[in-house]
This record gives sequence, C-alpha cells and structure tokens, in this order.
Amino acid sequence: MITSKPLRYLLFALLYFSQGAVLSFFTAFNAIYLLSHNVSMTRIGLMGTIALLPFIFKIFLGMLSDRVNLLGYGHRKPYILIGLIVQAACLVVVPQVNPGTHFELYVGLAFLLQLGMALYDTCTDGLALDTTPPEEEGIIQGFMVGGRALGVVLIAGIIGLVADRFTWAVAFYTLAGLTLLPIPLLLKARELKNSEERRFEWRAFKSFAQPALIGLGLLGALYSLVTNGTNEIINPFLQSKFAISTTQAGFLTAVWGLGVVLGGITGGRLTDRLGHTRATQTAMFLALASILLLAIIPSPVLAWGVVALFGLAYGFYETVYFAISMNYTDRRIAASMFALLMAVANIGTGIGLAISGVMVDTIGYPFTLIILAGLNLLAMPLILLIFGRSAKQVQEY
Repeated sequence: MITSKPLRYLLFALLYFSQGAVLSFFTAFNAIYLLSHNVSMTRIGLMGTIALLPFIFKIFLGMLSDRVNLLGYGHRKPYILIGLIVQAACLVVVPQVNPGTHFELYVGLAFLLQLGMALYDTCTDGLALDTTPPEEEGIIQGFMVGGRALGVVLIAGIIGLVADRFTWAVAFYTLAGLTLLPIPLLLKARELKNSEERRFEWRAFKSFAQPALIGLGLLGALYSLVTNGTNEIINPFLQSKFAISTTQAGFLTAVWGLGVVLGGITGGRLTDRLGHTRATQTAMFLALASILLLAIIPSPVLAWGVVALFGLAYGFYETVYFAISMNYTDRRIAASMFALLMAVANIGTGIGLAISGVMVDTIGYPFTLIILAGLNLLAMPLILLIFGRSAKQVQEY
C-alpha cells in the first residue's frame, strides 16, 4: 500500500469523491435530464430501482473480491480499476443515447454504470479493511465519508451550471473526467499479500450469528432509517413552512453537505479517541438534538445553521457506524462482510424514506421529525448488545 499517510488518505477520499460526484447527478439531476427528453416520472422511478440493484447485491461482488486474485494482480486494486473504467466509459457513451427514444438502452447503461460503481465501492472498502490498523479506522472512514459528501456538494453546484452554459454532454464528460482522478494514486498502491488469517473461508460467515454483529446490523438499519428519513423531508418542510425558493433549497443542500464533510472528519478522529461506545452514544444524541431543532426551527435564517448541524450529525453517525463495522469485520471475508452490513443499512434507508413520507401526509412535518428524533433512543439497547463487554464480542470460527 502507499506508505505516505497523507497520500493514502487522499486515495480513499478521491475514490469516494468520484462516487459522490456521480451519485450527485443521479439524486439531483437525472430526473431533470430525463424529463427534458419527455420521459415520464413512472419510467424514471422504475429506472432508479433497476439502476440501484447492484448495490443491493454488492455482497456477491465482495465475495468475488475476497476469493479471486484477479490474474495475479490482487484482490482489490484490479477490481477498483475496472469499476472506475466502466463508470467513466458509461458516462462517455450516455450522451450519445437519447433516453426519449432509446429508454431501455439508457437504463442498461445506468445499470452498468452503477455496477461499476458498486464494484469499486465494495473493493475500496475491502482495501481499507485490509490495510488500515485499528487505531486509524475512524480517521480513514472520515476521509471516505467526507470525500463522498464533498463530491455531492461540488457537483450539485457545478453540473447544473455546466449543463445550462454548455450542454449535457459536457456535463457527462466532466463526470467521466472526475471518475479518473483516483487512478494515478491507485496505480502506485501495492496490495498486502493475504496472510493465513486473512485467507477466505466460508465458515467465517458463521460469525453473523454473534449477538454483537446482529446488534450492529440493527444499529446500521436504525441510524440509516432516522438520518435518511429526516434528510428526505428537510427541503419540503422548509418550503412548506418558510416558502423558500428552489435556489435556496439547493444552497441549503450544499450547506448540509459541508456539514457532512465536517462530521465525517471530526467523527473519524473522535471515534479513534473516544472509543466505539462513547462515539456511538455521542452520534445518537447529536442526531436526536439536531432533528428536534429542525422540528421547532422558528425562522428561515436559523435554518442555515440547523441544517448544517444536522449534516454534521449525519456525517458523524455514518462515520462512526462505518468505523465500528470495519473493526468487527472478519478479515477472512472482509469485503463480503462489510458489504452485507452496508446492505442492512441500505434496507433501513428504504424503510426510512417510505415511513417518513407516510407520516408527513398523516401527522405533518414537525411531529414526523419529533418521532424520527425519538427513534434515536432505540440505539441504547443496541449499544448494550454490541458493547456489553469490554472486549470485542465477535469470535472467529
């Protein structure tokens, strides 16, 4: 691996920055782009579901990486390189396809792009697990979470401008170029050879029956449900309460993203200093407080600070969970196990997005936010289950 710590941190930050840049397009601009080609919202929703399938089944990509040393070049690096190239190639080809007349081809390209992203995402996590000592797990996750959030913030700010001033093709080519940014550092990286204790073993999957890992998975689903369920309704809530404009909503999203970057960096450092139990408790109460403040926010001026605080809580909680997941991952199935823990968190996201919308329609925004804030307290018994003993509970089989 790269011996220089700053360059090593930069590599992981850039890999996640590339992911955040493309995710920013899919979350903020894909629907606008398709609507400009007269694609219906029903088809846009269907396309989003299909395109995200690789992230639901990314555990199989992790198993491939854990088991197969690709042509002798390694278990992580060649897969990351392939994933980046696939993503960049799809972004170059996409502008040549008119989604209004060739919608199925556009969906296929989007699926292939997300498959490339899921591949390098999974293997980047595996590389981090393989090469990061326990005392640096928090800080490396801070750079990864912060890098992705920074990609979202910057691209949300410039891609729309590029598309307006030039063309959508230039916007796609810009994203393709950003995808290639990590490659020079990646080519310099050297993988560690698998030691005996890191060699893939099917029996390692038995560790998922451990109470601590069950609790960790439930914590991932809970934090993701709460934070993403809240994040989905912030802008509609502020538009409903203060009649903010779409432009203001976009800037608030950027402020939220900057908060996530700060939360990722501080969360990583504090996780390493405070320890996992205290860091998780801090994340839980920070999320609870920031969501309650959102529910009772009295003026649009204060919204900027509260949204930034929630972004910090979001990034902090995510970083803490990722760092703990790294620590509890069995290195024999590193990428597979981490991918499965992330998949459980994604299930929580799906539930959170669904129930927050239903609650808003039923009881309104403020009470929905209060309930989501209160759900944070369900983490307390999970913390006892995960950290009930002073030593790590997960045993190797």
